[in-house]
Amino acid sequence: MLLSTMRTVAFAAAAFLADFDLASAETWRGLTVAPEHRCSPYNRSRDYRYSQSVEDEIVKLIGSVYGPYTGRCFASTSETDIEHIVATSEAHDSGLCTRDRATRKRFASDLRNLTLASPTVNRSEKGAYDAAQWLPERNRCWFAARVVEVRQAYGLTIDKSEAAALEQVLSECVSTAMERLECHVETGRDRQTRAVIGPEGVADALARFDDNGNGQITCKEARRHGIAPVDKSHPAYRFMHDADGDGVVCE
Repeated sequence: MLLSTMRTVAFAAAAFLADFDLASAETWRGLTVAPEHRCSPYNRSRDYRYSQSVEDEIVKLIGSVYGPYTGRCFASTSETDIEHIVATSEAHDSGLCTRDRATRKRFASDLRNLTLASPTVNRSEKGAYDAAQWLPERNRCWFAARVVEVRQAYGLTIDKSEAAALEQVLSECVSTAMERLECHVETGRDRQTRAVIGPEGVADALARFDDNGNGQITCKEARRHGIAPVDKSHPAYRFMHDADGDGVVCE
């Protein structure tokens, strides 16, 4: 599955590179286009250390124990890893190899570059890959924009293949905001419920869940999108029919 995904990303990036002329470009979105280069030894444990306390800050920033790469809610941070959006080794080879240890340490703890992911995604799937080799299942627009933001903030370079992969994603984005899920466990049911939170808010619910475009959301559509049962806190609720008026539809 991972190999297939990598091949798809690489093929798409190569195809896009043919149309988007990065072959002779010196800059892209304010970033210098250059091959990766390890100009000094990479030592993660020495130069890219961070405190485990940043995990609490990540949860606070996201709003819950939520993995944006897969759109999954977790019961606690014991089920997640702290994940660097731009991998430390990737950053090292893109310019941090010339910087002092204080800058490298600041990069390792920068919340703009940190999120949560399952150990499987963090250690086995994404690892140290860049966007030309791996893209998340969910929140690709947010991910791509954040990669660019972090690279710009630290004056990092970017190679042609990654620039092409990111440009392909960003050129199709309406919004680069993270689609967040408010994750909580219901008393007595031990059931996670979901609520889409973001700048699009309620207005975006129809675009996401009204598959036939009739201005209403059915239970069939809700189940198809994995949001059923739908309680009244969910943006989709106002477009659904609550026959018994108990504040939950499609239970």
